[in-house]
Amino acid sequence: MFRKAAVTTVSNGNYLQGQANGRLPSMDSGQPAREGKVVLKKKVTLLRGISIIIGTIIGAGIFISPKGILKNTGSVGMSLTVWTVCGILSLFGALCYAELGTCIKKSGGHYTYILEAFGPLPAFVRVWVELLIIRPAATAVISLAFGRYILEPFFMQCEIPELAIKLVTAVGITLVMVLNSTSVSWSARIQIFLTFCKLVAILIIIIPGVIQLIKGETQHFKNAFAGNDASVMGLPLAFYSGMYAYSGWFYLNFVTEEVENPEKNIPLAICISMIIVTVGYVLTNVAYFTTISAGELLLSKAVAVTFAERLMGSFSLAVPVFVALSCFGSMNGGIFAVSRMFFVASREGHLPEILSMIHVRKHTPLPAVIVLHPLTMIMLFNGDLYSLLNFLSFARWLFIGLVVAGLIYLRYKRPDMPRPFKVPLFIPALFSFTCLFMVALSLYSDPVNTGIGFAITLTGVPAYYLFIVWDKKPKWFRKLLGK
Repeated sequence: MFRKAAVTTVSNGNYLQGQANGRLPSMDSGQPAREGKVVLKKKVTLLRGISIIIGTIIGAGIFISPKGILKNTGSVGMSLTVWTVCGILSLFGALCYAELGTCIKKSGGHYTYILEAFGPLPAFVRVWVELLIIRPAATAVISLAFGRYILEPFFMQCEIPELAIKLVTAVGITLVMVLNSTSVSWSARIQIFLTFCKLVAILIIIIPGVIQLIKGETQHFKNAFAGNDASVMGLPLAFYSGMYAYSGWFYLNFVTEEVENPEKNIPLAICISMIIVTVGYVLTNVAYFTTISAGELLLSKAVAVTFAERLMGSFSLAVPVFVALSCFGSMNGGIFAVSRMFFVASREGHLPEILSMIHVRKHTPLPAVIVLHPLTMIMLFNGDLYSLLNFLSFARWLFIGLVVAGLIYLRYKRPDMPRPFKVPLFIPALFSFTCLFMVALSLYSDPVNTGIGFAITLTGVPAYYLFIVWDKKPKWFRKLLGK
């Protein structure tokens, strides 16, 4: 099941194992590929890269419940300030990943960068937690939002049955898995279309909001910083919510080997995407406050729906459809990117060998995609999803902070590494400090859930020594693992 990193290229029916050790020359190394070798094609253009980033960042949150930031800041002015600052901080993090993506031209994102900077143990722990808990739970959560909002127009007068939501959600998850297993090109094209739908949905909110401002509807912005004072704990929690809303800017780095001209397209895609998302998020929140007061926003279950009902009448029925399409885009982008992490981890010998196989005709990492399907279905029908995400939300920022700290470390450890794109040192320093501060804050503010998440993460350490380091496994144990 798990193995030491191998170097062979093995044919297996319709699949061909990719280059087994990621530290060997990659497809960008300039060395010729072996005869018969199958690799993932470079099909991610600049436009597709932008669509991956925007399509995975913008999910359901901006349309449903931006009240977490308002609740913890206490005023309209401070909430808009936090949205802006979180966008800038996320841009800083994205720029750090742009440098890493242009100097380490291998797919895998967090996993690859931690492996390069700090070695195999922390990298294995990262992919272990991602595969078993984080990605299945996160996919199930965003998919449930898709299922709920795609059914919303059909159940306007009554509550949507939970079973119906889960069945439609299961169909949506399966469709995304099939799409990503069948064609990289079609997955990317659909992602572009869904990203366009997301931006249209945001414009549907922003344009009426601007019209309201022109009409003089500014009463909710008077004394914008007046209201409940933000507590010492509330303001950092508001930043935590804001950073979560912007998360997703790192997904293009998961598919670096498939990006055309990565030295140019990765930084460009990241900068363009983050500017569009930050401006869109801030203007969307401004639009909300032209029509909805702070108190009404805190009481609303779906702010975009409330906003549309007041200004658009029957057209508001389209909003749940746009929210559902937005969720589907996040599902598609997340699966497309994270499957590459599993593919690379298998290539390094940290996950089962089959996950590094590529379909000969379709050129997709099919096993790395479909491995998520049964795990996600188990989470969907049996798991306490939101508890799992609460347990492990700190792990995301811990490892992202570790990656950006690794950028600083690599500056000193490997100063001669080619860096086509280089950020000023204060940017990774500030961002890594922000991530680690949020991790420390979660330990302080919610020690029980965070402690459980920390314990789940630590299970990766004995798993590493059991599956990877331990060479002299008994025959029955090897047989159990399928070796």
